[in-house]
Amino acid sequence: MQRALIAALIVGLTAPAVGTYLVQRRLALMGDGMGHVALTGVALGVLLNTAPVLTAVITAALGAIAIELIRERGKAGGDVALAMLFYGGIAGGVLLIGLSDEAGGVNLMSYLFGSLTSVSAGDVWVIVALAGCVLAVTLGLRRQLFAVCQDEEFARVAGLPVRWLNLLLAVTAAVTVTVAMRVVGLLLVSALMVVPVATAQQFTRGFRATLALALLVGVGVSVSGVMFSYYADVASGASIVVLAIGVFVLATAAGWLRERLTGRGEPAPAGQAEDDVTLAGL
Repeated sequence: MQRALIAALIVGLTAPAVGTYLVQRRLALMGDGMGHVALTGVALGVLLNTAPVLTAVITAALGAIAIELIRERGKAGGDVALAMLFYGGIAGGVLLIGLSDEAGGVNLMSYLFGSLTSVSAGDVWVIVALAGCVLAVTLGLRRQLFAVCQDEEFARVAGLPVRWLNLLLAVTAAVTVTVAMRVVGLLLVSALMVVPVATAQQFTRGFRATLALALLVGVGVSVSGVMFSYYADVASGASIVVLAIGVFVLATAAGWLRERLTGRGEPAPAGQAEDDVTLAGL
C-alpha cells in the first residue's frame, strides 16, 4: 500500500504537468495514443523476456518522435497521426503477446487499467527516476514549452529551437505514460493528463495558475483513488479516473454557479494572462 501511495503521488504530479501543455496544443488525446504504443513495448518486453517498463519507454518514445515529425512535415493531420498510434499500437501489442510463450502468464489487464498489487519496490524506483526527468523538463522549461505550445511562429521569432522543444515534449509525454501505467493503466492515463487541467481551468485564468492547480488536483484524485481502490478491491485506474471526472463535474457546477452569482464570464483559457507578458521577454 505504501508503494502504491508513493507511485500515485508521483503520477498525480507528472501526468497533469505534461497534460497542461498537451491541452494548450489541442492534443489532449495524444496521451491515449502513447498508451496504445506503450502496450506494444510491454508486449515486446514479454516476448524478449526483459523488463516491460524499459521496452515500453523506448517504444513509446520512438512512436512519439515519429508522430511529431509526421505532424511537423504536414504529411498527415494531427488526428490521422493519432489514429495511427491508436490502431498500430494496440494491434502490435496483441500480436506480440500472441507470439510469446509467456502470454498465458501475463496479466495485461494490470497494464491496461492499473493494479496496486503490480507495483513492486523496483517499479517505485523506476517511477521516481523517470518522474524526476519529467518534472525537470515540464517545470524547468516551462516558459519555453509554453511559448511553443501557444504560438510556434512567435517562438521561432524569439529564437527558440521549436523542433527540439516539440520533440522533447512528445518524448516527455511518452515517458509519463509509462510512469503511470502501473497505477492508472495505459488506457486511462490520458484522462489523468487532461481532466485535472480541465478542472483547473474552471477557476484559473493564467497558465502558471492552471498548471499549479492541475498538479494539486492530480495529486488529490490519485492518492484518494488509490486508497478507495485498496479498500474497495477494485482497479486503481478506474477509481482515479472516475474520481477525477466527479471533481471536474463539481468544479464545472461551482463555476457555473459563481458566474450566475457574480455576473462574470468564464475564465480565459490558460495562457492568455500573465504568462503572455512574461514570454515577451524571451
